[in-house]
Amino acid sequence: MTPDTDTRTALVTGANSGLGKAIAHALASRGLRVGMVARDRIRGEAALDELRAQTGNADLHLFLADLSDQTQIRALAAQVLERFDRLHVLVNNAGTAFPERRLSPDGIECALAVNHLAPFLLTQLLLERLKDSAPARIVNVGTRIDTAMDFSDLNWERRPYRLMRAYGQSKLGNLHFTFELARRLSGSGVTVNCVFPGVFRSNLGGTDGAQGRFWKLVDRLIGWALHSPDAAARPLIELALSPEWDAVSGAYLAKGRRLRPPAQTLDPNANRQLWTRSEQLTGLAAFHPGA
Repeated sequence: MTPDTDTRTALVTGANSGLGKAIAHALASRGLRVGMVARDRIRGEAALDELRAQTGNADLHLFLADLSDQTQIRALAAQVLERFDRLHVLVNNAGTAFPERRLSPDGIECALAVNHLAPFLLTQLLLERLKDSAPARIVNVGTRIDTAMDFSDLNWERRPYRLMRAYGQSKLGNLHFTFELARRLSGSGVTVNCVFPGVFRSNLGGTDGAQGRFWKLVDRLIGWALHSPDAAARPLIELALSPEWDAVSGAYLAKGRRLRPPAQTLDPNANRQLWTRSEQLTGLAAFHPGA
């Protein structure tokens, strides 16, 4: 483990590009020890070297994991716990989309696996370290879409697969997770909130085949009007570090203001239902048989 327990420590998933890289850059610029999670070693190392050079912060660390694979998520958590004896900020940023139904190594539809189950599992595996480091904060990067999850068909086995519907429902899991986790963390010194970063220039799904000709054309036509990842990252950094957010937990936010969540996520029973299914799908139910 890193011996300096006074240094505030953060972990950011999807940190090699886009919003995750901008978040990691901002945290590193403020002197935090930052763990950067990436899927690809070459892109991850390039981002690590770039941020070290730009921020002058040498206390940056690269972790490699394909977040569609729960075995790799568990290995990632073990490496983080080994290297960091404190964890004050966890930013679950990584997300993607797929043009067709694909299954993860665990047999789970990939958008659900990466966008919801990966942050659910990683957070659970790191939760005791966050509690031990309290005050600590969890920031889940969400989206803004009015939909509802079909709990009877989370794996898209009975419905025609649609890219945006699957993406939206998987990201809705971030809100269900945030609201239920906030209740469970009450009084622990750890807060959790979900943030919609707005529409910005993104590579969402670009390495998974989801950025087709249509989205490339949109980027060419109006890309100049989109926010940069650096601008999109600023409200998330405020939420992760600013004292004004010390006591806020279980919120759905955009630019520092509360958003009205989709109706399904306001139902505590639905929150708990997805939590239970998520424990089953990640194997955590075996450790919480009474849940």
